Amino acid sequence: MLKNSLNEQVSYLAKKFLEERDGEVSVISHFDTDGISSAAIITKTFGKLDIPFSLKIVKNLEEQFIYDLPKDKTILFLDLASNSLGYIKDSGLKKVFIIDHHETHQEIPPQVEILNPQLHKKEKISSSGLVYLFCRELDESSKKYAKLAILGMVGDQLEKDIERLNNNILEDGEIKRKKGLLIYPSTRPLNRVLEYCSSPFIPGVTGNSAGVLELLREANLVPKSGKYKSIIELDGEEMEKLTTAIMLRNPRAKYKNVVGEIFLIKLFNKLEDAREISAIVNACSRFGDSATALQFLMESSWAKQKAEAIHIKYKQYLVSALKFVSETKKIIGPGFVIINAKDKIKDTMAGTVTSILANSSLYEDGTVIITLASDEDKIKISARTVGRKGRNAREVLANVIEKTGGEVGGHEFAAGAIMSQEKEAEFLNLIKKSFEIEIIKV
Repeated sequence: MLKNSLNEQVSYLAKKFLEERDGEVSVISHFDTDGISSAAIITKTFGKLDIPFSLKIVKNLEEQFIYDLPKDKTILFLDLASNSLGYIKDSGLKKVFIIDHHETHQEIPPQVEILNPQLHKKEKISSSGLVYLFCRELDESSKKYAKLAILGMVGDQLEKDIERLNNNILEDGEIKRKKGLLIYPSTRPLNRVLEYCSSPFIPGVTGNSAGVLELLREANLVPKSGKYKSIIELDGEEMEKLTTAIMLRNPRAKYKNVVGEIFLIKLFNKLEDAREISAIVNACSRFGDSATALQFLMESSWAKQKAEAIHIKYKQYLVSALKFVSETKKIIGPGFVIINAKDKIKDTMAGTVTSILANSSLYEDGTVIITLASDEDKIKISARTVGRKGRNAREVLANVIEKTGGEVGGHEFAAGAIMSQEKEAEFLNLIKKSFEIEIIKV
């Protein structure tokens, strides 16, 4: 039942949940930063309220997984399931709650209560933001978890267009904001940060220690007592020089994509760049260790050590993946670039690599970048629209996957799909044709 405002919908869902929850709640959350942040907020809130629950973090929702869920439990999906309503309808599940922000075009089954801004006014808010509002409704003391909602917002790259709801969460979380170069972590020495900088990707600098030192010399930035400043320590003139040096390396880069707001949150009693925390969480999940990611956000000291070690390995892998992508042959056509990485890139990292390319200014606005990466008998497909305007990436994938079979999810300009490996050639043929047809129509 949809209410007049998203806040009313949150209140309605919280009330229904408390009224209809019966016994242990089975919580299923997505494995990215937004999903893990959502799971952490729920874990803390349910623990405080003594609500019994089990938690499973998943890479994606498949039909059989939904059918195998316990029929006698209340099911709570976080950051997913909006595109699985048909399966849920036929699953025999009796009571399902969904808190998600992904696009959906499916009919809501009678056993489902859903909180999703896509069904309302399409307000830009992360799933973790919605989960936070839901938990704050259940228990006012959940306000202290606002920083986790902001983390999910940053993880889903929603910080560039903050609307009213996110502003309220920022106030709850007492988040520190500072304008500066969007290179993270903004709290670490520049030379180390630039070498592993992938967002933005800096040609000749990312992955190149000699290139880093050359860039810093160009910007007239020198170490003091053997140590470079961090981004948040730079004064206005130093920031301007470094920004100019970076933009000269990539003339097509846009100022708004290089400079913006930095969000600092307190974790382990220390102010940290939210983008760095998000990257650590993301790294753990992409390497198949969501449990460590969750414990890291719960501020477990052993998890912190393990998560940071995984992140170092992840950054090295990411630089190698970007090197492979820069050198490999691509399928390029009017308005699209297809990278068929096969098993050369982990399927869990295809989305990250595609996002980096979409934000790199290497391609014109409106270009749809599509990456394929294999995982056993499945292929993971990630699509991003450069500049977040032009073709609807989710629609592009959905039209083709409808013919090949598979699952599609995501947003208008950042979408993903999974299909059978045997459909690879058919998919590539159909996706190229879909762009050619669009050009002919124009």
